[in-house]
Amino acid sequence: MDIREIQNLIKFVAKSGATEVKLEMDDFKITIKTTEAGTEAATTYVQHVPVSQPAPQAVPQQAPVAAAPAAAAPAAAATEEDSKYVTVKSPIIGTLYRKPSPDKAPFVEVGSTISKGDVVCVIEAMKLFNEIESEVSGKIVKVLVDDASPVEFDQPLFLVDPS
Repeated sequence: MDIREIQNLIKFVAKSGATEVKLEMDDFKITIKTTEAGTEAATTYVQHVPVSQPAPQAVPQQAPVAAAPAAAAPAAAATEEDSKYVTVKSPIIGTLYRKPSPDKAPFVEVGSTISKGDVVCVIEAMKLFNEIESEVSGKIVKVLVDDASPVEFDQPLFLVDPS
């Protein structure tokens, strides 16, 4: 089972209204818990279990991410202003890093010109660092996330002016 299948499973569970789902297969176990019906999964446990050994008792967990409430009027004005820009969104859940390593410069800054396929950040998910590539060419207008911050699936990361 790959990360996209896990993400789809989390969305399905959140939409179904179930509060907890456990899935056990030969080589791994997944437990998905939701806080309220129709909300994203609050906690996801993924445990890889070797076939020849019994499952260990400790299960790694990810901290839930709470969205901050936004004011309606400023949000509407910002949406109209940002409508001419293309949004680069997170394809996975994880921790976003804007730099390839702590001692290096960020992949992109406001004002950076990027081409389709350029790496704009990396997202760590389940101890794997996934390079996130731009799907458009243009200029970075706004960085919407901080370095080393958790991100959700489909969360906006950057605004790009394609002109």
